[in-house]
Amino acid sequence: MKVVVIGASGNLGSATIRALTADGAATVIAVARRAPSGPRTNTHASAEWREADVSTGNLEPVLEGADAVVHLAWKFQPTHRPEETWATNAVGTRKVLEAVTRAGVPALVCVSSVAAYSPVDHDDHLDETWETDGASSAAYCREKAYVERALDAFSGYHPEVRLVRVRPAFVFQRSAASEQRRIFGGALARPELLDRRRIPVVPVPAGLRFQAVHAGDVGRALATAATTEVTGAFNLAGEGVITREEIGELMGARTVEVPSNLMRQGLETAWHARLAPVPGSLLDAVMQLPLMSTARAERELDWRPRHSAMEALEAVISGIPAKAGSELPPLHP
Repeated sequence: MKVVVIGASGNLGSATIRALTADGAATVIAVARRAPSGPRTNTHASAEWREADVSTGNLEPVLEGADAVVHLAWKFQPTHRPEETWATNAVGTRKVLEAVTRAGVPALVCVSSVAAYSPVDHDDHLDETWETDGASSAAYCREKAYVERALDAFSGYHPEVRLVRVRPAFVFQRSAASEQRRIFGGALARPELLDRRRIPVVPVPAGLRFQAVHAGDVGRALATAATTEVTGAFNLAGEGVITREEIGELMGARTVEVPSNLMRQGLETAWHARLAPVPGSLLDAVMQLPLMSTARAERELDWRPRHSAMEALEAVISGIPAKAGSELPPLHP
């Protein structure tokens, strides 16, 4: 079976390649803006790498003869240049859909996000039928919601293509720790400053709770979705919910509850001053995210997370001060 993974060099892409090549059943074409150079691990060497930019490149030749496409390409930064993230995330996804159609690929698996879901004001675990209009005005949420609408239209026009969309919670793994520090912490968040041994107190916005999932668990679900006959949407999350208490336990530190609107204003001010890499609207999204039920993935993908939410978050928290990463360009230490 030939599977093309678009956005193969990032957090989810690396995990998906590992899952697809674990038993040798799939031939993987790995597509990224920058292919890895130099010595490669056995996992990454088992894929055939192609360089292409989804926003500008001609993807049709890369997709010829594929049995399935897994679309993961996404830019979170630069948040100060939304036209750049829009070109990759919205326009790029539309170009992938067009290339899938022209190349006659019979199956497409596309990663969405918990951030595509509309806000909630309760803690019920929602299934995949909840509205997907975005958790806040943050560009990330708007673009995820746009992709959901593009997939809706695509499924209507092309019912012959088996379409799967996956909505994971926050995705962590140790090898992505350096990348995620750069994305969410910026240049001022040096690895040594984020060592738990140096942090006695952690401010936490009041009411914070969220789910997390390990990239390896998401990779296994994506591999199953690409190689079986399932269709539709699937929520993915590790067991448990992260709250102030869990953060304090993971950090080994005292936590202080801060009003979320105060923290939002501070983050927004720092973002405008180019001191923080993410805007306050992203905190709005985090505070309004639903808690997801994973019953459908358990039932139809036979999926069970091997890591809890706490274990997924621990992987990145311990990896940041250790400068964890890999030889893939986005994941460089």
